[in-house]
Amino acid sequence: MEELITFFRFLIIFVSGYYFFLSLFCLGQRKELYRRTLPAMRFALVVAAHNEEKVIKPLLESLFNQDYPKDLYRIFVVADNCRDQTAKVVQSTGAVVFSRQDQEKRGKGYALEFGFQKIFALKEKFDALIIFDADNLVDPNFLRVMNYRLLKGEKIIQGYLGVKNPGDSWVTRAIAVGYYISNRFWQLAKYNVGLSCALGGTGMCIAIEVLKEVGWQMDTLTEDLEFQTKALLLNRRVTWAHQAVVYDEKPLTVRQSMRQRLRWMQGHCDVANRYFFKLIYRGIMGRNLRQLDGALYLIQPFFTVFFGFIFLYFLMRVISGFSDNPRIFLYGLLFQYFYLALPLILEKVSLTVYGWLFYYPFFTLTWIPVTIAGFIYRKRKIWSHTLHVRDISLASLKKEN
Repeated sequence: MEELITFFRFLIIFVSGYYFFLSLFCLGQRKELYRRTLPAMRFALVVAAHNEEKVIKPLLESLFNQDYPKDLYRIFVVADNCRDQTAKVVQSTGAVVFSRQDQEKRGKGYALEFGFQKIFALKEKFDALIIFDADNLVDPNFLRVMNYRLLKGEKIIQGYLGVKNPGDSWVTRAIAVGYYISNRFWQLAKYNVGLSCALGGTGMCIAIEVLKEVGWQMDTLTEDLEFQTKALLLNRRVTWAHQAVVYDEKPLTVRQSMRQRLRWMQGHCDVANRYFFKLIYRGIMGRNLRQLDGALYLIQPFFTVFFGFIFLYFLMRVISGFSDNPRIFLYGLLFQYFYLALPLILEKVSLTVYGWLFYYPFFTLTWIPVTIAGFIYRKRKIWSHTLHVRDISLASLKKEN
């Protein structure tokens, strides 16, 4: 028993130390020269939409209003098993619609594969595909940044993930804080040290040549994670574009959020089960730090559960009076608060957002049951659609922020 406790202590120190050390590299941000770079890349912008008539028009408006030559990009929407007016709304904007009906192969991964094949069959050729969700809003500079990055030689690029409706509820506030933290401490830090970043499901730019090399035969519930893992096995790195911003709508309630994250965790655990040992073997044999870091990322949810239980254990000891020195616990919480406030400072958020940090620990604890359930039901492939209802324009979002 004592040896097991010693092992867990070592594990906590190692993982915590590694991520703390990695987070320090978020302080540096390279100057982007995308405004001086002439537009050259041709983009196919692809959206998978399932019953999204309420939210898809503002997305398409933000895409048509990109600060990029209109003849260098086209917008394609896969109307996937839609029972509403999504296709008509899309057609009214001038975007191309691919309608798909397949009740057996349901979900975003299948819809995107269908759209990709349609695009590949066109006479018009593109340099890269960019994937968006139907509820997104996209910053006008997005394509300019991706053009610059592709010309630099980057092949798989993840854009900055923002929250479209941060002030709607305590849940969206907590999620918004989580995005500020992960965008800086995780994504930007990894990019700065040369590691592979994580794809976020939307705002993903993939060079056509790499998409065909890796393939898109994705049959998990997290097609983004599966693709990035398969790409990493081929030593293809995901990079991070901090100035290419896409805003994503988030669920308003804990129940809705947990349902969405359960699907993510089912897919995450499924991918981890398939690729963890293969990735860590390749990393060790090839002395490839990117692949080793990618393998650690695959089992990251289990560390979240582990650390969550430890936090609850010490919290109960303090509340029940069993802790000899509760001040140490409180000092630890204060350090954690100021540490997590660093990304907010660097992102220059409003003072209100600092108050949202107090929601974040409670929201993080909800990952414990979600991750456990995701592991148990990792083999289930039932797609659960997240309802999107916030019809927000990019102009109104800019005013609120």
